[in-house]
Amino acid sequence: RAAPTIDDLRVRLVGIPGFGVLIPNLTGLFGSLGPRDAVYWVGYLWFVALAWLIWQGNRWLLFQQRRWLDWFRHPGQKVLLLLFAIVCYTAPLTVLWLLAWYGWSGLVTPDLAAVQATTLINVICVVFVTHVYETVFLIRERGEDILELERLEHARAQAQLDALRNQIDPHFLFNSLNTLGWLIETDPARAGVFNETLARVYRYVLAQRDRDLVLLREELAFVDDYVFLLELRFGEALRVEYRGRERWAERCLVVPVSIQLLIENAVKHNVFSLETPLTIQIVVDGEHVEVRNARRPKRTRDSSRVGLHNLGARYRLVVGTGIDVDENEDQFAVRLPIVGAA
Repeated sequence: RAAPTIDDLRVRLVGIPGFGVLIPNLTGLFGSLGPRDAVYWVGYLWFVALAWLIWQGNRWLLFQQRRWLDWFRHPGQKVLLLLFAIVCYTAPLTVLWLLAWYGWSGLVTPDLAAVQATTLINVICVVFVTHVYETVFLIRERGEDILELERLEHARAQAQLDALRNQIDPHFLFNSLNTLGWLIETDPARAGVFNETLARVYRYVLAQRDRDLVLLREELAFVDDYVFLLELRFGEALRVEYRGRERWAERCLVVPVSIQLLIENAVKHNVFSLETPLTIQIVVDGEHVEVRNARRPKRTRDSSRVGLHNLGARYRLVVGTGIDVDENEDQFAVRLPIVGAA
């Protein structure tokens, strides 16, 4: 694991001199020395040096153990290392440094109470500062984990979306080629027109492979071509009606090839003829595009609803909201969320 880094220079520039000046005054390490004594002022440098050694030494130990241990996997070893830093480094260093101070400063008799108080305060400060460092590291790691999780979630969602697109495109082409083959056998002239329109339709499908959303106007123009292909085959047995198209076509976005899928499902799963035509209504309002049709299900075909499931998944991934399916014995309707309507 790479060595941990943290921008704590300003904290150290303030904290080390602060402890070096504050602690000896709190614990009485200067004894009878006062501002008129030169040793008094040198003493501040002495104690700032001690604070520097304690801070930098414990900081180095903390950074080293973080390279190999973390709280979640090795909590016991982390605690033992912290105690080692206190017992085997901070406390002995403080005692030796203070005894040297008493010998050098002329204060021949060490003030044991002051030594004990200073050592205790240094240990408490080490525990506190170490806790602050660990907290900062954990917060930063938590933020990095969240970002990494978001990146992974985005990659997963994109992979799912690509997979869903790949499911839709071959399915559409397969059905279109079946229709073209049927027309070639029954009406070659209409097959030529069908072929030209099919090429235009599939160009649209290919053009939208890398787009998550398209203008409703573009999607409905594509639907017009697709419906034209269906009408070449079914004639007056199929009718598609629009409501609200002109008002919202330029103002909102939908997932591409979504309305076409609903029309395809209606044609695939319902019985219709010239005597009982299938009417599909596409209603656009400020919140949804609704595609609805009379429900006359084919007896020989059981719908697995894979297409609707995939379409709902696409909308959840792209828009954040799924589709609404409303059905009863007489009618089947699907509402697609609109994006960007005002």
